[in-house]
Amino acid sequence: MSVAPPTQEDRMHLTPDQTDRATGVLLASAAGDALGAGYEFGSAPLPPAGEAPRMIGGGLGDFAPGEWTDDTAQAVAIAEVAATGADLRDEAALDLVARRFADWYAANPPDVGIQTRAVLEAAGRHPSAASMRAAAAAVHARTGRSAGNGSLMRTAPVALAHFDDPAALVTAAYAVSALTHHDPLAGEAAATWCLLVRHAVLEGDLTDARAELRHLPEGARGRWQAMLDEAEAQDPPTFTSNTWAGGALQAAWSSVVHTPVPAHRPADHLPAALATAIRIGEDTDTVAAIAGALLGGRWGAAAVPDAWVRILHGWPDGAGAVRLVDLARRTVRGGDSGAVGR
Repeated sequence: MSVAPPTQEDRMHLTPDQTDRATGVLLASAAGDALGAGYEFGSAPLPPAGEAPRMIGGGLGDFAPGEWTDDTAQAVAIAEVAATGADLRDEAALDLVARRFADWYAANPPDVGIQTRAVLEAAGRHPSAASMRAAAAAVHARTGRSAGNGSLMRTAPVALAHFDDPAALVTAAYAVSALTHHDPLAGEAAATWCLLVRHAVLEGDLTDARAELRHLPEGARGRWQAMLDEAEAQDPPTFTSNTWAGGALQAAWSSVVHTPVPAHRPADHLPAALATAIRIGEDTDTVAAIAGALLGGRWGAAAVPDAWVRILHGWPDGAGAVRLVDLARRTVRGGDSGAVGR
């Protein structure tokens, strides 16, 4: 498939506040990832209520404090392509994403999800999008399942790349998910979350965000509306089955909507909701990364605590927060470069 990306003239022009919220998407997602890494699957005791989680490092990959995991590394791989102005529905752009996934995997990352590892191993060192999709289909046929949370956790850059066209956003979210996750449920979850992130950035609010699900294919709308209903009706600790896409999405949404917004410092909702997400347990880094993308879109980059931002780093080459901000800004500008800063 080859599609013409929107030109600079056609692309939606964001206000300064919207641009700040767009940069907050990648920054807060990476912060949630690095914050949750040390607690993943019981690696360290979960912080009790009233005690904030810390970037302690460790976890399944023995990460350094502030180091992001596979969640953000794969998001960076997608954002690097989106930041050139490429349309993520285009097969040539998907080829580039597939190759960057392979580059990351070739660097021997310390922790890789089971589903993603199986696909990248089968796809080889120099895959195309088509060969990676074929590998994903083969893994699904062999195991009978591929709706894990591994494509949802990295999906935020897709939202940034397609603010101007929600239909294109949904198509791109499905396409990027399918590189490693053959099950359409994984693509539906990614598209659902990208639509919510898009609303948060454009509106600066989560009120009526669920209305964005009207852009999903008809057969998927009711399913994900019901998933959000359940997440709102149940307390966050309910959602410990969060290694699959639906459970991780519910855990993240429940954490966001059930954490009170402080009256005196509303933006403190971001770290507070990330703490809620991490206290659920199990796949703590991934749930916090997913929640962080939405929270960053709602509250902006300035809501991410400076103490976290200063030590954030990870693949490739020890990249830090400045790289994330640059990728986000270039993506929403359709490849246009600009001054980088926070």
